[in-house]
Amino acid sequence: MAGEIRGLYVHPVKGLSPQELSSVALEPGCGVPYDRAFALARPDGTYTPGLAEPLPKTQFFMLARDASLAGYRTHFDPETGVLRAERDGRTVLEAALTTDDGAAAVTTFFAEALGLSTPPVLARVDGRRFTDVSVVSDAMMNAVSLVNLASVRALGERLGTELDPRRFRANIYYDGLPAFSERDLVDEEITIGGLRLRGVLATKRCAATQVNPETADRDIDLPRRLHQEFGHNEMGMYAEVVTGGTVRPGDPVDHPVTG
Repeated sequence: MAGEIRGLYVHPVKGLSPQELSSVALEPGCGVPYDRAFALARPDGTYTPGLAEPLPKTQFFMLARDASLAGYRTHFDPETGVLRAERDGRTVLEAALTTDDGAAAVTTFFAEALGLSTPPVLARVDGRRFTDVSVVSDAMMNAVSLVNLASVRALGERLGTELDPRRFRANIYYDGLPAFSERDLVDEEITIGGLRLRGVLATKRCAATQVNPETADRDIDLPRRLHQEFGHNEMGMYAEVVTGGTVRPGDPVDHPVTG
């Protein structure tokens, strides 16, 4: 059986909105370029500029705790380093994350947006990503995340609603393979177009998925409902890139199907 890539996304700043990609070049052992390359560290936390030691996600502002972040549509330009944020169709921020003045403008803006008396610290360290699984290992830090749209639909059908797949903040969304077949892919090989990936970890879901990406409201307790309906709280998987190349929507996805 073969599926098909339906969407590619990058999340340049941890906790902020995803950007859709028309294609992405992947290299062996590396994640999606610029994915979670920046984060907003909590000012009372343990992150200090340049710290290369991985920290748990609770040290950063993210949707599991800070649902209001979903109210902003953000876009990062890797060529200029500029982050733009919109709210209600209006540009409310435009500053370069890669300069000191721009970083100060970004952290000041989000301090006001989040109602903080002390601005966040912009986290950026060459060669590191602020992914949830960076604390597991450097290899996991560079894994790509995949979500099976059939699994999202299966959950939505049980709940009697259509779920926005962006709740699950994946890099690669695919369709055409059985719902939850990805749960059996740890240590198995996945082929996407001409690339090979290896499944390394099923993705256990947290409170971030409660947040509706359109309204920024916590409207469904998806981890709890996943467990109620299917006996687990997994949706999607992490995979490491084994052989590199460029992937695009429409590329075929093949993986072993059990059961």
